[in-house]
Amino acid sequence: MRKKENNHLKKVGQIIQLFISEEGQKQRQEKESITVDSRGIQNDKYYNKNSERSILITSLKSYNLAQEHHIDMPHASLGENLLIDYNPYSLPSGTILQIGSAQLKISQNCTLCDHLSSIDEKLPVLLKHDRGIFAKVIKEGEMKKEDAIYLL
Repeated sequence: MRKKENNHLKKVGQIIQLFISEEGQKQRQEKESITVDSRGIQNDKYYNKNSERSILITSLKSYNLAQEHHIDMPHASLGENLLIDYNPYSLPSGTILQIGSAQLKISQNCTLCDHLSSIDEKLPVLLKHDRGIFAKVIKEGEMKKEDAIYLL
């Protein structure tokens, strides 16, 4: 039924990996699926902290750009919750994405964090505009690895 509902939407990519930050864990944990609601990602330590920044979406482009500059880092190093194969960085705030049964609204570009320079001192400058985007949940639901991403 999901395919039938999404026939009129524009598919732009898919989820490669999903991550959450769990209490007491230093490393982000990879998940097969995540459940989101208006307060963010359930079971994430940032749940109910800041709805405008509840989900960080990063494109494979960021990791490829780092790799081109001889910076090797594992996925989740940029703090993303969703790693996708589509570059959403030029989407304007307010753009709505349908992923799985959830809908996300792009809220802002991701700002750079000091921890990036601990990976490589060139990284903050290199990824200044290519680290990721924040989104807020506007329709609760579940997102799974390999779910398609649609622009509404």
